[in-house]
Amino acid sequence: MGLTRSPHTRTTALIVGVVFLTALILGPAAVSGAGKAKLDPALCAPGRNTFTLAIDNAFFPLPVGRRWVFAGREQGESLGLQITVLNATEGFFRGAKSVTTRVVEEHEWADTNGNGRIDRREEPIEISRNYFAQNQDGTVCYFGEVVDIYEGGTVVSHEGSWRADARGNAPGIYMPARPRVGMTFQQEIAPGIAEDEATIIASGVRTKVPAGTFTQTIKTRDRNPLDGSTGTKLYARGVGLIVDGAVKLIRY
Repeated sequence: MGLTRSPHTRTTALIVGVVFLTALILGPAAVSGAGKAKLDPALCAPGRNTFTLAIDNAFFPLPVGRRWVFAGREQGESLGLQITVLNATEGFFRGAKSVTTRVVEEHEWADTNGNGRIDRREEPIEISRNYFAQNQDGTVCYFGEVVDIYEGGTVVSHEGSWRADARGNAPGIYMPARPRVGMTFQQEIAPGIAEDEATIIASGVRTKVPAGTFTQTIKTRDRNPLDGSTGTKLYARGVGLIVDGAVKLIRY
């Protein structure tokens, strides 16, 4: 989920407070009309915050057992994406800085028949395990991911894998607790490996996907400064991710 999309990497979101209420009254908000701010990564610094596995962020809820399924086409290929919150945890750092994170699996595959199910002979493209925890003010923090990239059913690379407790790295801000349109935050802090950042560019955008129509939404623009690639995502209140580039939510 290293939640900006690259050809092989997909990451997963944001909460709304006052901005969302304003959008309901005045209509969809756009980035041009809002103040801009870059959040301090210290919001997710171990030793300076307390963390919980009860991730209940309105636009990025991660209850154990929840699953989202997406389908779409990209570069002429039918894709499926399945995101599952596992009943599993992963520890980071040690001593006073120790943090326990929730494991979220992303499984992207060549969905040749477009039914949103992993059928026999449909090969994986990428499978990753992502690590999240929520701090005391509701900010969701991202502690890294382990990535398996496949070709012909065989793992050929772990490109994009990173851990927040490796030398020179740190946890990123994945979901602000009180977002505003125009707010920017670094989601991945692994210099030279994973440096994705996101900006909230709109709220309250009415969005129709196969799983339903949503009006309580947040839209982000994601950017990977390592290769210059960009993408967009949409999240719906109480649901989470509903659009990730070419793929759209079909059930949850």
